[in-house]
Amino acid sequence: MALHLLTGQHAEEQARAHLEQQGLRLLERNYRCKQGEIDLIMRDGEALVFIEVRFRKSATFGSAIETVTAQKQHKLLAAARHYLQAHHASVPCRFDVVGITGQASNTQIEWIKDAFRSD
Repeated sequence: MALHLLTGQHAEEQARAHLEQQGLRLLERNYRCKQGEIDLIMRDGEALVFIEVRFRKSATFGSAIETVTAQKQHKLLAAARHYLQAHHASVPCRFDVVGITGQASNTQIEWIKDAFRSD
């Protein structure tokens, strides 16, 4: 498997563990459809949380969070609509972004709740 894929999987695992420590519960990871992919889908109380995980070795050229462009947000929103329709879900939803910067044991995790909205 390519190194960037392994790094992405490791970042997603770090994000999942961090969010579970905050009380969220994992429902699904790497949900794929023709509209795009959602890294993690978790439940926070009654809300469904669609989470984009971003990783950067260094913040020299900007933070991991800053890499979630308007185009990426549009794809996430479309994939979330697909998920909700496929699962006949009608619950409160939010979109969070987890940015992980650093390497090995020296990583920083930044979690932005409700990072963007669908309206």
